[in-house]
Amino acid sequence: MASLFSVVSSDLSSSVLQENAAIEIKAAKNKILIVIFLSLVLSGCVGVSSKGIFGTGVSVALDPRTVGTQIDDSIMQKNLVAKMIIRDKKHLISVKTKVLDGRIFLTGKVDNPEEKLQLTKLSWEIKGVRSVRNDIKIKEKFNFKSSAKDILITSQLRTAMILNKNIKASNYQIDTYKKKIYIYGIALTSDEKDLVISEAKEILDVKDVVASILLVEDLRIQKD
Repeated sequence: MASLFSVVSSDLSSSVLQENAAIEIKAAKNKILIVIFLSLVLSGCVGVSSKGIFGTGVSVALDPRTVGTQIDDSIMQKNLVAKMIIRDKKHLISVKTKVLDGRIFLTGKVDNPEEKLQLTKLSWEIKGVRSVRNDIKIKEKFNFKSSAKDILITSQLRTAMILNKNIKASNYQIDTYKKKIYIYGIALTSDEKDLVISEAKEILDVKDVVASILLVEDLRIQKD
């Protein structure tokens, strides 16, 4: 009986050691990503709010969508933002909108569930909309520590994607809320999509990953 107990104890100890080792490796990787990210920011290679094809200053040629689709998406987004501002100016700051191939994605925070529902209805009123995904959260009391952690997670993932030569990081936007990562973008291949999700799950302390990633082959009109 003593011998059996010793074997079980040994197995449990080995399992715990392996689990601790995995956590330490992940923590070390994340520390490295933080250092690299800060280096990139200081050298001007990447902005703190880098948003790839969804932000500004990125060549249209890098976008896997056709120019026509990009224009249509841009018009839809401007119309949506205009409607949101008319309804309530605060949404300009608290809510983020993205349009990809006629699909509308909403993130951010609002005061109550009714506002979230109103924004969904508003999105469906936009001409040309194909679908609406509403990932907006209801506001809670501000927590500096939680917000700082979300910013750190976003920065770590952005850096990891930039360093991965098999990922076109400029094609993705990342938002993090309460350690839950939301990724929006266009992947050139299914392998790239899997890599992006894998990189996100490798970030320490991440609770969940919600990936709204389209494949180039799924777009209505593909580039020649």
